Amino acid sequence: MAADQRKEPGVVIKDSWSGYSLELFNYPEHYRGDLECVYIPHGVIMNRIECLARDILEDIGHHDLMVLCVLKGGYKFCSDLVESIKAQSRSANRRLTTRVEFIRFKSYMNDQSTEDMHIIGPDDLSVLKGKNVLIVEAIVDTGKTMRALLQHVETFQPKMVKVAGLLVKRVPHGAAELPDYVGFVIPNRFVVGYALDYNEYFRDLNHICVISETGKQKYKV
Repeated sequence: MAADQRKEPGVVIKDSWSGYSLELFNYPEHYRGDLECVYIPHGVIMNRIECLARDILEDIGHHDLMVLCVLKGGYKFCSDLVESIKAQSRSANRRLTTRVEFIRFKSYMNDQSTEDMHIIGPDDLSVLKGKNVLIVEAIVDTGKTMRALLQHVETFQPKMVKVAGLLVKRVPHGAAELPDYVGFVIPNRFVVGYALDYNEYFRDLNHICVISETGKQKYKV
């Protein structure tokens, strides 16, 4: 893959990267014709998650961790990240307790981010008070969602807040600050798969793929 490996700001995928041919991978037959390419294969995602889990463990030490998963797109990333954190803590003979809470934002219509953003989830997150909190978000572009969520979480007086973002998009007026833990920095392309959706479709893809124009029209609302 045309990417530069570095600890910060993650694996940077260049604008020139055109992805892998779909014929090299297995994917659901019902999406044939709806995708341009496999952009990040599932195996590469999982390897990068192991690295993020290692970095998180190094930072939090033996402290317990409250994980706040941003649904729906973040559920696979969160699940795999937490499992990797737990597995690596056991291997290092560390005692680590993790608890996961869920919150959801609605801010997309088709492939466009909207100005209207709604928080859907528990109104009372007082359980975060005095805790080490890890916000797990699948994708960060303008940073609007991340900023809103950080402001919301801070009202519950956590001890520490860190953000893990699987994907960060290079977009005009993008996020001024990167998440603390970044999986991949990618060009401004609309990607689906690994729980990322287009109008609730494509969540069942294991790989992260670029949706085709045919796919956009097929599932447009």
